[in-house]
Amino acid sequence: MEDKLLMELKKHFGFTEFKTGQREIIESLLAGSDTLGILPTGTGKSLCYQLSGMLAEGSVLVVSPLLSLMEDQVRSLQVLGEHHVIALNSSLLHEEKYYVLKHLSSYKFIFASPEMLLQGEVLNYLRKTKFGLFVIDEAHCVSQWGMDFRPEYARLHVVQEVLNHPVTLALTATATPLVEQDIRQYLFPEGVECFRSSVNRENIGLVVRRTEKKEEQLIQLLKTLSPLGSGIVYASTRKETEFLARLITTQLGIDTAFYHGGLTASERGSLQAQFLNNELPLLCATNAFGMGIDKPDIRFVVHYSLSGSLESYVQEYGRAGRDGLPALAILFYKEGDEFIHQYFHQEQMADRQSLSFITGRSKEEIKDLLPLFKGIQQKWLQGFLEDEYTYEELVGKLLEKETQKNNQLQTMLIYQKSSSCRRNFIQTYFGDNKVNIPPEYCCDNCGLRVEEYIKQFPKVEKVEKSEQSAWQEIIHQLF
Repeated sequence: MEDKLLMELKKHFGFTEFKTGQREIIESLLAGSDTLGILPTGTGKSLCYQLSGMLAEGSVLVVSPLLSLMEDQVRSLQVLGEHHVIALNSSLLHEEKYYVLKHLSSYKFIFASPEMLLQGEVLNYLRKTKFGLFVIDEAHCVSQWGMDFRPEYARLHVVQEVLNHPVTLALTATATPLVEQDIRQYLFPEGVECFRSSVNRENIGLVVRRTEKKEEQLIQLLKTLSPLGSGIVYASTRKETEFLARLITTQLGIDTAFYHGGLTASERGSLQAQFLNNELPLLCATNAFGMGIDKPDIRFVVHYSLSGSLESYVQEYGRAGRDGLPALAILFYKEGDEFIHQYFHQEQMADRQSLSFITGRSKEEIKDLLPLFKGIQQKWLQGFLEDEYTYEELVGKLLEKETQKNNQLQTMLIYQKSSSCRRNFIQTYFGDNKVNIPPEYCCDNCGLRVEEYIKQFPKVEKVEKSEQSAWQEIIHQLF
């Protein structure tokens, strides 16, 4: 098995050895076992289902959370020479969608969102196709988004049933024991082979700066960091990303753009492509950017705003240093930064509380009243109307989620003010069995100083810019 797998790895990918966890996951899948892979960012999770899918009979159905991520995955397979691949998503025209559905069995890899897969007509076509592998990429979304944001993630068991329970693989880079428990509950109630690697990324230095002068310190920091390579500055809101992009461009003259969910798909795609090609060195972004981005040479990720959870924070700063070379993760904190997350929590609480409007009403009455509710509430109630859970169970799950989100925010507040090793803090939170000895350049609490650490960064080769900068056109139009 070992020699054959290495031969197939070299044949399809050109690699001569597997990264940590890849072999174990692939062997488990080829042996017919449902598998959960928890591997840190930059360790080649996609290869696990790509190679397994190439070697297994039948099509491979991959659940992916974002349009941009699907397109990236499609392109990466096409580069490898696999042309029987398609993203079944909203970017397809009506006629294109139905052509794909009628010819599903002719595709080896099919990417789709859970919302698309749970459409009745799509399920009917899936039922007629033989699938050798069912993959849930970014599987932490089952816990992170299930029920309270994108409830379809909590209903993927319906797709498994329609597909007649093919071998299933769930992949994620960030899963606490609680998240792992959710994934097991929703996807693998009968049990699963689990392969977990440490969340630790030794090549990323961890720094927190608590300050009342975030703007000033960000500009000073970027003066030092921006000449050293590509970077991302994360912020909580769309307005904040736009403000920061203007500020940085005005004060430093750095080519900077903002990226958020308010841009069109083509605008986001253009910005992403230029960032990946090093034509645009710095992006100010909300968390709409980054999932699945395979850019190896991001040297720094700055969080201008406090993340809502350590899970999100680790996922986002994990986009740095995927080439294994030194990189930096810097978090700014100003007193009160947590208020924006508390506001979002209050909104979700109000959405849950307003469901009491249906108490005592029949299901027929509730169906008539559905248009009066917000989109997310309609999704919650749809599960109730289809007898997936009782009203009491729905409310209980939402209350549980509210408590979990509040606890996650409190963990981030503890992290930012902690005086102990930040790396050990993160590893302990994610349940690493063995907390690693901190590397020489660990975190600010272990003596890391940015000015000294960046001397380890590789030299940057300048990229010639194209005559016409699409990102500038986009930003000028929006400004």
